[in-house]
Amino acid sequence: MATAIPEALTVPEVMAALRMSRSKVYDLIRAKTLVSFTEGRCRRIAVDSLADYIRTKTEENRP
Repeated sequence: MATAIPEALTVPEVMAALRMSRSKVYDLIRAKTLVSFTEGRCRRIAVDSLADYIRTKTEENRP
């Protein structure tokens, strides 16, 4: 049985993926560098948003 790939991640999942602290992830969200949304009291980050952030940071650091 295949498990579905999530389309939205929790803040702790993003923290683990980026190896960043909770406050740094929220700083990125507040700066709109990492796009997120809320559903009720739950904050979520779309997998595409995380991929865009990583792609942008990678491109910025290319020689």
